[in-house]
Amino acid sequence: MRRFSIIIPVYNRPDELAELLETLAQQTYPYFEVVVVEDGSQIRAEAVAKLFAAQMAIHYYEKPNSGQGFARNYGMQRATGDWFIILDSDALVEPNYLEIVNREIDRQKLDLFGGPDRDHPSFSPIQKAISYSMTSLFTTGGIRGKAKNAGGTFHPRSFNMGLSRNVWEETGGFRITRMGEDIIFSIKALSLGFKSALIPEAFIYHKRRSNFPAFFRQLKFFGRARINITRFFPDTLKLVHFFPAAFTVWIFSFPLQLLIFKPLFQLSVLVLLMYCLMIFFDSWRQNKSITVASLSIQAVFVQMIGYGTGFISEGWKYLREPKGTIHTGEQVDYPSA
Repeated sequence: MRRFSIIIPVYNRPDELAELLETLAQQTYPYFEVVVVEDGSQIRAEAVAKLFAAQMAIHYYEKPNSGQGFARNYGMQRATGDWFIILDSDALVEPNYLEIVNREIDRQKLDLFGGPDRDHPSFSPIQKAISYSMTSLFTTGGIRGKAKNAGGTFHPRSFNMGLSRNVWEETGGFRITRMGEDIIFSIKALSLGFKSALIPEAFIYHKRRSNFPAFFRQLKFFGRARINITRFFPDTLKLVHFFPAAFTVWIFSFPLQLLIFKPLFQLSVLVLLMYCLMIFFDSWRQNKSITVASLSIQAVFVQMIGYGTGFISEGWKYLREPKGTIHTGEQVDYPSA
């Protein structure tokens, strides 16, 4: 039987880890181990891992902080499974998650896979609004959980990713630790001829951030990461990636439009109003909540402007730096809260 090693890097999040392990303890597919990598945390999760030792094979490791990419490498180096599954600590899974994954690996003859994310009924209205913005067709977040990314083949993301031991051995794992490490890894794996696919049924519940300032910081980091991926693979930058930056410039140009050409300002306001209404009614349709629908408009603005400002600032840096400059992300603080 195929044995899975579930790799979970943790940084100051013992409570989240406990909730994730609770869902893993309910898996209907029994052949798996859990590898928890404490990545230099001040708030350790060792006691949480020990609580579940009687319910599953669980291994707990501590190491100095080096970022999530290298923490995953550390875990995979010590894992014993045939397949590695990488999950964020703020995820929850259904009891049949591994069973679905095991079936689809055989059916589709996969070497690596990704799964989508969604919100859980227990999530707060803000978390549901953020989840909407990160999965909506009206934002660039909607390309994350599609069978093919905008402009190409599906690239698994590390919040819900699986890869065979062979893929790990051939690629050497994550080349960088932050700022687009999962996409860079996926591009490398696909370039070696490995087969990737989205498994829609292998979804996770992704808690994300619980307030808009933290969400803004995270999305600004994501915008910077998109440019960092371009440093490694320039041809992967597509037109759709510029949309949040264009949206940001457009929003901040409103005062100038009003001063220079009032009809253009009025048209922009009308277009923006229509966009907000589309978001509101689409979120209301999905979430059946006026509160979540209203918050979804705010979440979309935070997402687009956060990503856009990060994209612009890192893009300006990229244009000015010497050609061939590489950033591994080790010196960059990830906005974990």
